[in-house]
Amino acid sequence: MTDISIPTDFENLSPEKPVAGRRAPEDILSQVFGYEGFRPLQEDIVRTVIGGDNALVLMPTGGGKSLCYQIPALARPGTAIVVSPLIALMQDQVAALRQQGVKAAYLNSTMDIQQAWATENELMTGELDLLYCAPERLLQPRTLELLHRVSIALFAIDEAHCVSQWGHDFRSDYLGLELLAREFAGVPRIALTATADERTRQEIAQRLSLVDARHFISGFDRPNIQYRITPKTNANKQLLDFIKEEHEGDSGVVYCLSRNKVEATARMLSQHGYNALPYHAGLPPEERAHNQERFLREDGVIVVATIAFGMGIDKPDVRFVAHLDLPKSLEAYYQETGRAGRDGNPSTAWMVYGLQDVIKLRQMLEGSQGNEQFKRVERQKMDAMLGLCEVISCRRQVLLRYFGDSLDSPCGNCDTCLTPPETWDGTVAVQKALSCVYRTGQRFGVTYLIDVLRGSENDRIAQAGHDRISTYGIGSELSASEWKSVFRQLVANGYLRADPEGYGALQLTPECRPLLRGEDVVLLRKDPVKKTSSRTRGRSPAREHITDQKGWEALRSCRKRLAEQQGVPPYVIFHDATLMEILERRPSSMVELSEVSGVGKAKLEKYGEVFLEELASL
Repeated sequence: MTDISIPTDFENLSPEKPVAGRRAPEDILSQVFGYEGFRPLQEDIVRTVIGGDNALVLMPTGGGKSLCYQIPALARPGTAIVVSPLIALMQDQVAALRQQGVKAAYLNSTMDIQQAWATENELMTGELDLLYCAPERLLQPRTLELLHRVSIALFAIDEAHCVSQWGHDFRSDYLGLELLAREFAGVPRIALTATADERTRQEIAQRLSLVDARHFISGFDRPNIQYRITPKTNANKQLLDFIKEEHEGDSGVVYCLSRNKVEATARMLSQHGYNALPYHAGLPPEERAHNQERFLREDGVIVVATIAFGMGIDKPDVRFVAHLDLPKSLEAYYQETGRAGRDGNPSTAWMVYGLQDVIKLRQMLEGSQGNEQFKRVERQKMDAMLGLCEVISCRRQVLLRYFGDSLDSPCGNCDTCLTPPETWDGTVAVQKALSCVYRTGQRFGVTYLIDVLRGSENDRIAQAGHDRISTYGIGSELSASEWKSVFRQLVANGYLRADPEGYGALQLTPECRPLLRGEDVVLLRKDPVKKTSSRTRGRSPAREHITDQKGWEALRSCRKRLAEQQGVPPYVIFHDATLMEILERRPSSMVELSEVSGVGKAKLEKYGEVFLEELASL
């Protein structure tokens, strides 16, 4: 929305005086949000900010980051200003806070002038506990002028990795937030993110003047997420089998690299009876907003998207995140998979990965317009991503180590722990593959090279004279799929590279010399043979332990009816975890219901009788 002048009736307004006797953080946690105790680090962060000090917080998605500034906002005098990068995110968070009896609002471009004036009036008269706005809105001269005239409790900068040019979601508007340290020197600032390696953390601290602030780094582990990466054979069939066997009826996100693939995959899923919607930057804004709204408000919707979708999505019951293409970095992978299981219930991060993914990403990187320093950093990030794909030990340990975290023993909840991969001595096979690349002139792609190695009789090989070279037919002991695995691992580990001109030819790198000379022994990973999942077919792992399916569906229907009446997503009423606890405990009074985690005072008053009646009718 364009900048507008301040209405004349604001001129004589002054901010409300600080309110004495604010509640203790423990009381706010219990009475407003319905939780009995803080999670690790939350209490220290909350008390730091309430005390007026700055903080930089790294906490995994679903770890309770929002409470780290929402509770201080209610404990300190004045209005907390929350910087949020996405309109949908701020709208959902405001809706959730209002359900809990918190006076929250937002300022964004979806509002007309009258709506904006009304919100600004609430700010000026001290009626708001929290005000959400985008960085570009906050930095407008008009907004800064308003903020200088009110009592501000704190500034919270959400998704703080957006300030880093080394981050995966860089937003140039975030760079202007450095002025908060100068213009509002006495106001505490808290910056929060779920994803940042050491380089990104340093840049966040420097750009937001938080080098001397207290840094709180929580563990990056999401133990409820099961990480699985499998070789790509037929991606569509693999995706369908995965959903049918493990996540029938669940909400999920499927990531693809291109817009065309997003739309094709959404159509494919729809044709097989799934409620699947596309999302990418090329769709009309109205269609994107509509599809995102349906995903947030309806059960069982699958969004097929590019990386344009997801930052800040607050839906707690996403049961799976699937990747049909390889992410560019572990930061992107962690951020995207982190959208699963925000409620703490079992969820799956599933990916198919093949040689063409590696070739495509390496070609995109080498063909980019970035300088050599940029390309060097991006290569390191890509190598780390490929290392996770090819690792034969615990995937979670590799992922956490990248972010400076650690896990003492294997997690037991990733595919390499559940089904340890076999390895084999691939030294001879590797030498054959590399020799074949060399003797065919480093001008051919993997399919042609495999045909030569396996001695295929076709005109193309004969015309090129490659049926007479020494590597013709020397690899008949391996199947075509086994050779694809060999070439994939050679490219992933940097022994071969894709032609940077984009023609798909494989070329030798200097790193392959010791292998050609036989100086190194090469252990390769055997691609696993698909096995039927041990989970109940079609039953979400988050709901496997629910024995009363009729009661579960009745409570969900009750929640959905209330949500539709108020125009909010169902999880804003109660999270799945809260519904499960209600079903398990079967409270028969308001007092008993108040003891359920996630049932605060405001929600108890609004919905208590309705849910007690529903339980009594079961």
